[in-house]
Amino acid sequence: MPILALPALIPALPRHARLLGLDLGTKTIGLALSDVSCTIATPFDTIRRTKFTKDAEALLAIVDRHEVGGLVLGLPVEMDGAEGARCQSVRAFAVNLLKLRDLPIVFWDERLSTAAVTRTLLEADASRKRRAEVVDKLAAAYILQGALDGARG
Repeated sequence: MPILALPALIPALPRHARLLGLDLGTKTIGLALSDVSCTIATPFDTIRRTKFTKDAEALLAIVDRHEVGGLVLGLPVEMDGAEGARCQSVRAFAVNLLKLRDLPIVFWDERLSTAAVTRTLLEADASRKRRAEVVDKLAAAYILQGALDGARG
């Protein structure tokens, strides 16, 4: 299955399948899961990145365990709308993952997602340690929720 446009994602999912949102960083991958109705995103976990093969194995184990039918990858577009090296890296990750598993994938503009989550954590007076523990999976939930809301129009 190719990389899809957002409106095609939900109809492409098997019945009761979840979506997995990813915030692909250089050191970690933040993960968020949708409910089976694809309405609500919930922060799930963080994978510490090593090599693509190990990262993909960990990710696909989660896909299998939680009956994930598709992925939403945050695309780190520049503020002016340009796609830089980080976008190329996310797109390459998606292409390589599709070689291992046929899953519908969409990209979602993640501009300011980490900043918004960090600001919320600061407002909640979360410690630096606590912020570091949760920011990636919260950013993934922010990305996934944006895509879920966008898919509904």
